Amino acid sequence: MSTTSAPAGRALPPDQAADAPDPRRWKALVFIALAQLMVVLDATIVNIALPSAQQDLGITDGNRQWVITAYALAFGGLLLFGGRISDLWGRKRTFLTGLVGFALASALGGAADGQALMLGARALQGVFGALLAPAALSLLAVTFTDVRERAKAFGVYGAIAGAGGAIGLLLGGVLTEYLNWRWTFFVNIPIAAVAFIGAYLLIREPARARDRAPLDIPGVVLSTTGLVSLVHGFTRAETHGWSDSLTVGSFVAAGVLLLAFVLVERRVAAPLLPLRVLMDRNRGGVYLSLGLAVIAMFGLFLFLTYYLQVVQGYSPVRTGFAFLPMSAGMIIGSTQIGARLMTRVPPRLLLGPGFLAAALGMLLLTQLEVGSSYAAVVLPAQVLLGLGLGTAFMPAMSMATHGIAPRDAGVASAMVNTSQQVGGAIGTALLNTIAASATASYLATHAATGEAVRRVQAEAMVAGFTQAIWWAVGILAVAAALAVTLVTAGRPGGPAAASGDARDKGAGEHAEAAPVAVHLGWPTRPGRAGGRCAVSAARAGPPRCPRAGVPRRRSP
Repeated sequence: MSTTSAPAGRALPPDQAADAPDPRRWKALVFIALAQLMVVLDATIVNIALPSAQQDLGITDGNRQWVITAYALAFGGLLLFGGRISDLWGRKRTFLTGLVGFALASALGGAADGQALMLGARALQGVFGALLAPAALSLLAVTFTDVRERAKAFGVYGAIAGAGGAIGLLLGGVLTEYLNWRWTFFVNIPIAAVAFIGAYLLIREPARARDRAPLDIPGVVLSTTGLVSLVHGFTRAETHGWSDSLTVGSFVAAGVLLLAFVLVERRVAAPLLPLRVLMDRNRGGVYLSLGLAVIAMFGLFLFLTYYLQVVQGYSPVRTGFAFLPMSAGMIIGSTQIGARLMTRVPPRLLLGPGFLAAALGMLLLTQLEVGSSYAAVVLPAQVLLGLGLGTAFMPAMSMATHGIAPRDAGVASAMVNTSQQVGGAIGTALLNTIAASATASYLATHAATGEAVRRVQAEAMVAGFTQAIWWAVGILAVAAALAVTLVTAGRPGGPAAASGDARDKGAGEHAEAAPVAVHLGWPTRPGRAGGRCAVSAARAGPPRCPRAGVPRRRSP
């Protein structure tokens, strides 16, 4: 990419200077990615520490799930609100506020002396995570607008988003085994401090990127309560069953509230979630396929953790290290495969094959037995899963915010996180329920006594895991089919992509274009391609170029 350079003695016009690429943007990416890592790994880092925390704080078995659920409910329920706040208040300000709040909530969790303070701290982490996550992604969306730079930036972001869960398992095991469970909370404080200082000094939010329309209060209430009800329904189904009255009631309430939310958003002047964000075929396909892939991935984390620790007898630290091949695969798939091919092929040719490669990895795990070798079964399956999901996640993250108007960047980013959060809740509940049912059926048909009881119990657990993993294989195959069918955008920067953008703008999809960061030189003749006319035409508002063939009067 080449940026505009003014002739000697002539400064850039203010409108071009405001939209010029920030020279510090790559340094800023490091701190945005660091904050995202903190949010993502916090979804799993506490899981390994939970048994120790439960014993120290006297948390009952009935309430221990709320250490996980309180975070999930607050985070998933408030994501759309957090995305809208970042559009309204400013992404950098929202990002910094989220960092401070997340660090303070983590300090409360680490210092908790009882059940109530622990649950309150986890809920607060979810609240500030819902501010931080969409602000981070939308900052990338409005900062990196050049096609090649965007591919590299979202490659890093996709690797962090995909591998963060596995990194959390490793870090949680190390901290719990060698220090104390409280450090699974305290570790967020230095991470947040470094990210805050770097972001404060380096992030520059592009001009004219805010949406100052009034906040849609009915939309906030309906979306938050609807998403909380939905996530609560799935988390309760995991422990109380699908036929439980409160489980069913949560799903019914979620359906009514979210339907009311859609009806309200169609009528209000400044909606919390403009339906144009969802109705775009490419973004809708990304949200659906990404959510399905996360269902399979979160189920895998759960089953492999139990398989390695309970069946194979791994320690927490060894379990964490056992997940490293998946993390490495995600990083390689995102930064070396997805980022390199994103500018050369249409997104569906990365999404579809990526999800299919992950499905093949899942298919290998259906061969698990009590005495299966890690090197022969688990390792190659993790490598395939990591490479496939990493390759797919990067273009998915980019497509979800590609071509979006700056005023909608926050809420579009929030929808990415919402699809992941809801997908994680569904995956944990749905696949765990399938596994539990299959385990119970195996035990019912394989009675044992004496020394054989333990062996049969292990076999039953593995049979339950493999049954649920078969479902995960099918879910990933559906994700691949949806991605190939619905995501029809062409290669970024290619003719198909350009025509697609033109169709969107012509249909009123984008009231304004994303900030233009590519300026190809000072014009020598009116209307010359790559000159000021091309830049002006790409911005919002009426064109400022003269008609073809009409000479332009030069300023003295």
